[in-house]
Amino acid sequence: MQGKIQVEDPALAAILGLAAHEVPGVVGMSPVGLKEGLSRILGKREAKEGVVVKPDPEKPGAYTADLYVVVAYGVNIPAVVESVGERVAWAARELAGKELSRIRVHVTGVSRGEGEA
Repeated sequence: MQGKIQVEDPALAAILGLAAHEVPGVVGMSPVGLKEGLSRILGKREAKEGVVVKPDPEKPGAYTADLYVVVAYGVNIPAVVESVGERVAWAARELAGKELSRIRVHVTGVSRGEGEA
């Protein structure tokens, strides 16, 4: 098949959210804006709701990404954040063919287990 493949922003957000879920220590994503507070941890099906992807106005063809994650109690948060950044950058590049110029990981909560904030 010849032609151009276009990965739309919502699909890129889903890829990045799922990649973040793969990192040990990440319990889930939290809703952007925290209007619902931490009473709800997003599952893998809703992972894109915890990701904001925007074209970078300073670097044409590149994107910025903000991820809102909930981590497990007792993990080394800086190490988990670094791993999320690496995994998300890899997923954007290798799975979607997109470059991320900036990745910000926001730890919005700590949980002792699945579904508990």
